[in-house]
Amino acid sequence: MKNLTYVEIQEEIRKLQKQADEIRAREIADVIANIKEKILLYGITEKDLGWGEKQQKSSFPPLYKKGDLTWSGRGRQPGWVKEHLEAGGKLEDLLI
Repeated sequence: MKNLTYVEIQEEIRKLQKQADEIRAREIADVIANIKEKILLYGITEKDLGWGEKQQKSSFPPLYKKGDLTWSGRGRQPGWVKEHLEAGGKLEDLLI
C-alpha cells in the first residue's frame, strides 16, 4: 500500500462519506417502503404506535409517587398531589 498524504486521505474520506450517504439513503427508502407496507397490511394506527398521544417528557427524575403516578416536584402540582394534600396528607408521604 502506498503511503498517502494527508490531502489524499481527506479526499478518500470525502468520497467514502458520499458513497455511505448514498447507500444509507437507498436503505432508508427500502425500510420506509417496508414499514408503510406493514402499516397498511396490519392496519396499524398512530395510537397503536403510541403516537398522537401527548408524551410526557421530563428531564427531571420523579420525586413523588402514588401508584403509577409520578411527579418531579417541578411545575404545577398534578391533581392527584392536590387531592392528597387536601385530604390532609403531607407531600413527604409521597416521596420516592
